[in-house]
Amino acid sequence: MNISVVGTGYVGLVTGVCLAETGNTVTCIDIDQEKVAKLSKGIPTIYESGLERLLQNNLSQGRLRFSTLYNSVSDSDIVFMALPTPSSEDGSVDMTYFRKAAVDIAPFINKYTIIVNKSTVPVGTADEIRTLISGLTHLPFDVVSNPEFLREGMAIEDFLKPDRIVIGSSSPKAIDIMTELYSPYVRQGNPILVMDERSSELTKYGANAFLATKITFMNEMARLCDKVSANIDHVRLGMGSDDRIGRRFLFAGIGYGGSCFPKDVKGLKHISQSAGYDFKILTAVDEVNASQKLFLLPKIKTYFQGNLRGKKIAVWGIAFKPNTDDIREAPSLTMINALLDAGAEISAYDPEAMENAQKILGDKIHFANDPLQALQGAHALFIATEWPVFRTPDFEKMGTLMLHKVIFDGRNLYSLKTMRDHHFHYFSVGREDII
Repeated sequence: MNISVVGTGYVGLVTGVCLAETGNTVTCIDIDQEKVAKLSKGIPTIYESGLERLLQNNLSQGRLRFSTLYNSVSDSDIVFMALPTPSSEDGSVDMTYFRKAAVDIAPFINKYTIIVNKSTVPVGTADEIRTLISGLTHLPFDVVSNPEFLREGMAIEDFLKPDRIVIGSSSPKAIDIMTELYSPYVRQGNPILVMDERSSELTKYGANAFLATKITFMNEMARLCDKVSANIDHVRLGMGSDDRIGRRFLFAGIGYGGSCFPKDVKGLKHISQSAGYDFKILTAVDEVNASQKLFLLPKIKTYFQGNLRGKKIAVWGIAFKPNTDDIREAPSLTMINALLDAGAEISAYDPEAMENAQKILGDKIHFANDPLQALQGAHALFIATEWPVFRTPDFEKMGTLMLHKVIFDGRNLYSLKTMRDHHFHYFSVGREDII
């Protein structure tokens, strides 16, 4: 099929590359000329495992191209809308980019075309876009809701081998075409779920908000463990062994971040308020997660007797999760700013996210070339992201580089036994402090 993808952010770029990988002819459109120029040369604008290889392969095979012009829409059977939908201050979704793109593509429709809402959008967006485009063209088209369920760091695999595909449409013709498009990705029998547009739109919000709630519940359990001298790792194993609960998203830590969970929790809460319903759980999830990002700050201050001025804190990890360079809503940034406000000096290392972090933090902190360099002369180490490279470090070497052998672990990377064996002072989330 001929496909256009409007927007080359995280969702749009992964969608375009993966659709080209199965033989479709794909044009990705973006108004950012610099981004389009880089992508046209096979240079990824985000870090995602496997993306660079697929990008370069499909460019060389002629199945993928990038443009700042909307004229490719004229030849497209399907146009994917993958535009930013940021949160406004009240939690509502800012649809400015989405509406503008709909207006921009409408004049180029010259045959039956399916407009696919790929971004996470409020309930009723398909109806709104249908009405908007209908006022700008008399040619036939359908609007479909097709939310993405991509995990950053695993997005290529998630697209090529999805757990499920959700298609929201009342048009038999659009449903048939979308089912044909996605059939190569579900050959092992994973379901294509067809439903109405509004249910599809709400499904994405519900999925992300539930996962955020699951994480937050475990962080609340970790706080309780901290109070009653229990171990959250043991509790997690006991809970996760129940197949009604499952093992995923049960790890305690310093909260969730990224572009999806924070925005979608706020977005679903606003949708509920607009419908006259008070979704109380989401208010609690949002509040607990905000405070969880600073869970270890009181322990750091107590360890240094309330005085962090002049103390050098090494930070391992800046990205909101491993295997991505995304720092949006990252817990690391909340803690780094709090430590700076308290007078501490920061030396940070992240395998992929430092360039993005420099755009935000500038020269407020030092960026190290490797994990051990960040530890040189440090009074303590704070771990914010569970990158694999941090899981089995040389503890003996760490101890010789640091002024104090103390770790504040926001991701519970190390066993308590390991920390005792290496004589570290160790503070984690929902487990015994080693002093």
